Amino acid sequence: MVTLALGLGTLALLLWAARAFSQASVASIKALLAWIAALVGLTLVAGLFLTGRGPAALSGLVLIGPLAWRWWKDATVRRDQPRTAGPAPPRMGPMSRAEALQVLGLTDPVSDSDVRAAWVRLMRVAHPDGGGSDWLAARVNQAKDVLLGKR
Repeated sequence: MVTLALGLGTLALLLWAARAFSQASVASIKALLAWIAALVGLTLVAGLFLTGRGPAALSGLVLIGPLAWRWWKDATVRRDQPRTAGPAPPRMGPMSRAEALQVLGLTDPVSDSDVRAAWVRLMRVAHPDGGGSDWLAARVNQAKDVLLGKR
C-alpha cells in the first residue's frame, strides 16, 4: 500500500512538473538548468573532498570557477539594470494604404506588378518556412491585399 501511494505521489509530481515546464518561459528554463548544473557541480566537488580526493576537487573548482564567476556577474548586472517597457506591441486591425505602402517599401503611384514583385521579395524573407515570423508574413499579405483592392 505504501509503495502504491509513493508511486501515485511520484506520478502526480511528474505530471505537475511537466505542466509547469510546458508553461514556463525559455529564460526561466535556462535559469533552472543553470541552477541544477551548479548544484550537481557542487555536490561532485563535495563528494570528492569527502572521499579524500581534495586535489581533484580543487582542480574541478579551478576549471568551473571562472564560469561560475561570469554567471554570477551577468546575473548581478541583469538584476541591477532598470527594467524597460520594451517595444510597443504590434498593431493589428485594418491597414491603411499608407501603411501598406510602407510595409512593402513602395511609394505612390504603384502598379499591381510592383505590388506583386515587392510581395514576392518580402515573402522570401518573411515567410515562417524560411525563418520569418507568422506576424510579419501576415502583415506583408495584408499590405498586398490592401494595395490590390482585395480588402
